[in-house]
Amino acid sequence: MSKPHILLVEDDAALAELITFHFEKQDFRISQTPDGEEALLIVTEQQPDIVVLDWMIDNLSGIEVCRRLRRNNETANIPIIMMSARGEEEDRIRGLDIGADDYLTKPFSPRELIARVNAVLRRMRPALAGGTLVYADIEMDTVGYKVKRGGKTVPLGPTEFRLLRHFLEHPGWVFSRERLLDAVWGNDSDIEIRTIDVHIRRLRKAINANGKSDIIRTVRSAGYALDSESIG
Repeated sequence: MSKPHILLVEDDAALAELITFHFEKQDFRISQTPDGEEALLIVTEQQPDIVVLDWMIDNLSGIEVCRRLRRNNETANIPIIMMSARGEEEDRIRGLDIGADDYLTKPFSPRELIARVNAVLRRMRPALAGGTLVYADIEMDTVGYKVKRGGKTVPLGPTEFRLLRHFLEHPGWVFSRERLLDAVWGNDSDIEIRTIDVHIRRLRKAINANGKSDIIRTVRSAGYALDSESIG
């Protein structure tokens, strides 16, 4: 399992260094910026597993960063923890209403932040819970390289297995073909971008066998998502 990737958006250099130190000790991978506009750019280039976002940052407020992430189909489901010195109930409610998954009031201990990040990731990223990924009626054993749907074994090739695993690790997230290419084949891959569609068709054929409903949603002009709500 790859290290969870956190984007930390914090303009207090000392605090950012402290948080980075403690998360790296816990085997997290950290990207860090003090700038709201740069944070949005980082998210589009290397989508993190979670964003830890300060309210008051350079160029663009944390609230506006959160709002823009939630409005974009490709980033709408990224978990966000908002942190701020604003501790009033009204501020906490505003942060949560705008789309944050959790709200942490400064000052706080690194241990509390780590615990909150882990709690959100366990809820939003089932891949972090162990060697079995489950979504709807699909179950994947990532250690034994086995997939079942509705209790029946689904035979998959290596590429389709990796593709499904990526979807299962991010249920509901919409991925463009370019993002899938980077995530499943790697940055150095020289395959054609439209090859993604071929593998999506193969994956659909395998997991939708025996009359099963299509659980992979095609989002026009955006990409693909694993989404049980697409089943009608």
